[in-house]
Order: sequence, then structure tokens, then C-alpha cells
Amino acid sequence: MNSRQWDIFTSFRDEFKDYCNNMNTAFSAALTPLQTEVCKSDTPLYTVQTSVVYNSSLDDITPESTIRLIVIGDNPGKDEQLAKNRRYLVGQSGKIADRFFRLHPEFNTDFRKNVIILNKTPVHTAKTKHLKTLYKDGDDSIKNLLMNSQLWMAEKTAALHQSLCAAASGEEESCGLWLVGYAELKGRGIFIPYKDRLKELYKDSPAWNKVLTFQHFSMNRFSIDLDKFMRQNESLSAEEAVRRLGEKRRAEIFQDEQTV
Repeated sequence: MNSRQWDIFTSFRDEFKDYCNNMNTAFSAALTPLQTEVCKSDTPLYTVQTSVVYNSSLDDITPESTIRLIVIGDNPGKDEQLAKNRRYLVGQSGKIADRFFRLHPEFNTDFRKNVIILNKTPVHTAKTKHLKTLYKDGDDSIKNLLMNSQLWMAEKTAALHQSLCAAASGEEESCGLWLVGYAELKGRGIFIPYKDRLKELYKDSPAWNKVLTFQHFSMNRFSIDLDKFMRQNESLSAEEAVRRLGEKRRAEIFQDEQTV
């Protein structure tokens, strides 16, 4: 990162850390029993250690780091919320993402060093679908937290990405954004507020061309979708296939015809 990008990133990181700390202080007493309860029907019992999870991997980024990509997942799961972790995409989904970039060196991206990993909300549940139950069973303060945290993350992430791109001195210092988690961004998905706010914030921005949408890494859905697309388009390189598939899925989710 250049010095301007570093200032942009650290401002975002510090604000995000404060936000998560403040939300934990305000809501963990009410959230923890709900987060424990909503998983009982389909998840082995576990201890909720962090209700609203900051990604401590952001603290490992230095002025010498090269950021090639921002990846937006869903929300922190069981592994991510553990006190020993408090890092995003450290479970099976993260391992799949890491393996993808290791198998495709043409992207010149180390998933653990060159990627800023964020979520659509920092509120923890064992599975993303549990957020809907949390919303249904929680009081108005919990409902507002789940809604407002999405809007906050959309606004701060869009500002971070656009500012990093604007401050880049060349393509090498610019970065893309991958929005993963296709299912909950359509229909009555839990992340519709995030999606709608994100699109508003990129209106007429050239950085929108760097926003791509994909299936989630979980259950290997990202790779399965990409492999199918590449079989249908055998002449494409992996890089070109990723770009075209990401644009295709973006158009499906955002009803997007915008080219800047």
C-alpha cells in the first residue's frame, strides 16, 4: 500500500474495531443466549465466546502489505467467534478459498496476506440461516442491530474499497472486491439490506467494475460454479472466467446493466 492507502485502511480498521467492541458491550448480554438457542435444532452445542466479531487478521496488515482483493463473506461462524481466533474465514470455507488461490498462482494472491476479509454483518451465528431466526426471536433492539450492522458494513466497505482504488497510483495498487454468498442476496435473503445499500453507494463509481459476485466458498460452491462455467467456456483462462462469472452473478443479483 502507498501512504495514502495505509491511512485509509487504518482509519477503517480502527473504526471497525471500535464498532465491534461497542456492539459487544451493548448487546452481548442479550445476544449470547439467543445465539446459543437458535442453533439447537441443527448444530451441536457450543459456547458463544464473542457475539459481535471483529476480524483480528486486519491487525496483521502492515504498510508493506499488498492488498489485491477485498472478500465479503456472510457473518462470523463458530470458529470465527472463538476467543483464540476472532478471525474471519478460518474454518472450512476459508481453507477452500486459500486452496483456490494456491492452485491458481496467476492471480498472484495469497489469501492470508493479500486479502482484506470482511462480512456483511459482524454478528455471530453458527450458520448464516440462523440470523433469520435471531431476527424473528429478538426484540426490537436485536432487530435494529441486525439491520443497522448490515448498513454500517455496506457503507464502510464501499467507502474503503472506493477510496483504496482512488488512491492507487496504478493498477498494481488497485484492488477488486468479491461479494460471496449468492443465496442470501436474492429473494427474501437476510442480506438484502446490505445488497441494496451497497449498490446505492457505488452509483456512477468506476470502482463498481471491480465488484464481482459469486457463490460462497462453503460446501465448495464457488469452485463448483466456476468449474461449470469454465466447461461451458473452454477458451477462457481462469482469470477471465472468474471475471465474467463474477459479472454474470453480479448482474443477476443487482439487476445490473451499469458499465462505467
